[in-house]
Amino acid sequence: MILPGSAVKVVNAEDTYYAFQGLVQRVSDGKAAVLFEGGNWDKLVTFRLAELEEVDVTAGKKKGK
Repeated sequence: MILPGSAVKVVNAEDTYYAFQGLVQRVSDGKAAVLFEGGNWDKLVTFRLAELEEVDVTAGKKKGK
């Protein structure tokens, strides 16, 4: 389930932001506003929920000893 604060990836291959990952800021009427941050720019873009996939941000992290 995609909720505000979720990390998501754009899965619509025809979209300019395809494969970009961002943070959901708000969800309303079947759409989500996603914040992309990159270096010296920030961009808030709205997508249909079907165009997004939740990302596991903990994947690949190793536990310290």
